[in-house]
Amino acid sequence: MVTLRLMNSSEFQEYFNLATENFAKEKVIAGNWNEEESIIKAKTEYEKLLPKGKDTEKNYLYNQPIGIVWLEKKSNENGFIRDVRVFEKYQGLGYGKEAMKQIEMVGKELGLKKIGLHVFGHNRIARGLYEKLGYQTTNVMMIKDI
Repeated sequence: MVTLRLMNSSEFQEYFNLATENFAKEKVIAGNWNEEESIIKAKTEYEKLLPKGKDTEKNYLYNQPIGIVWLEKKSNENGFIRDVRVFEKYQGLGYGKEAMKQIEMVGKELGLKKIGLHVFGHNRIARGLYEKLGYQTTNVMMIKDI
């Protein structure tokens, strides 16, 4: 069973460090950023999205033993999952699916009618999970080295 619990300040700092490092790696893998600039760009992006850290208005950051969740309330009816992460040793055990269901419950409590998310194209496991849960693809960007 997954229960979402809001992060405290020290958990947020740990999350910020882990998340910016992971985001930088994903952007490099996706070919969006070069490795040298990736950490600085990731930190800048997160600081822009969370100027008051865990206390940034309309942003809900949850910590749990199996991973983390970040939900943003973009408008009265629309939310956006900025991050959902199941730690490696808990992957493949159904926790991701349960976390997504918990996010939907929180979203309903916040009055949301829709929740969106972004997934990197190379993350086929996550894409498969989201599709099974009813998320629909709205945009696809493609690239080819020539």
